[in-house]
Amino acid sequence: MKRPIALLLALCLALLCCGAAPAPRESGAKHMAVPPMATSAFHPELAESSGKVSVDLSAVSEGYVALCAYSNNRLKAQVLKGDMTYTYDLSSEGVPSILPLQCGDGRYTIRVLENVGSTKYSIIYVTERDVKLLDEFQPFLRPNDYARYDDSSECVKWASLLAKQSRDTPEFIAGVYELICGSITYDTVKASSLTTMYLPDADETLLSGKGICFDYASLAAAMLRSQGVPTKIIFGYVAPNDLYHAWNMFYTKEKGWITVSFEVGDDTWNRIDLTFSAGGAPDEFVGNGSHYTEVYFY
Repeated sequence: MKRPIALLLALCLALLCCGAAPAPRESGAKHMAVPPMATSAFHPELAESSGKVSVDLSAVSEGYVALCAYSNNRLKAQVLKGDMTYTYDLSSEGVPSILPLQCGDGRYTIRVLENVGSTKYSIIYVTERDVKLLDEFQPFLRPNDYARYDDSSECVKWASLLAKQSRDTPEFIAGVYELICGSITYDTVKASSLTTMYLPDADETLLSGKGICFDYASLAAAMLRSQGVPTKIIFGYVAPNDLYHAWNMFYTKEKGWITVSFEVGDDTWNRIDLTFSAGGAPDEFVGNGSHYTEVYFY
């Protein structure tokens, strides 16, 4: 039976506000080291503008580009590098988007396209930039359109609580894993009715206790990234019918451990599929997990 996550959150946050603390550890016990939360933002004063579009390239070394645009028509943004093209729906009302530069160092092209009728789009802005990341993990440590959160987010508060109660990163990851698996139910109604423009809300998923594979992956990424664990949201195909699906990969250099659902290895990326681990997602929506084909990383 799923735990009532809203009640759990309210109780734990209330205890914190009243001065309660996690149970004390033995003297000298090691605690998880949590770095300052990596952030992302659109800086209008640093953006270059052209007509309807403003693009902030000031943080490309930190693994993202920020942009906003205005139009009476539907807009899309594209991030291109080599033979990879990532296409995103872009708000036409000036709401900033944070898009990851997930293909490593090199030359990127950023484009904004405007709908000109039916399914046709016209390029209204294009720029190029050579990118040298501070390190390979930068794009996967920060909020972006697919994992939105900040230091006031409920999911971040909950992640912080789990981190404070963890001896090391693997224990923290296990805590996030168990929380999501025990609290979030797959929403088949939502899965049957979503449009292609859907973006998840990690707090809504956490507090409502339900979601689809994209919601599971986004919530896990928000919680893990907020505490300094590099985490990818991956889209790809799952056997047997090559159904489109979302899952996570995370990175840790610490000692590994094994559960019945997934393994954490040393100094490598590890796959974690919370949708399957949580149960309740029928094969018609996510396949049977027997084989994964990775296509896009966010």
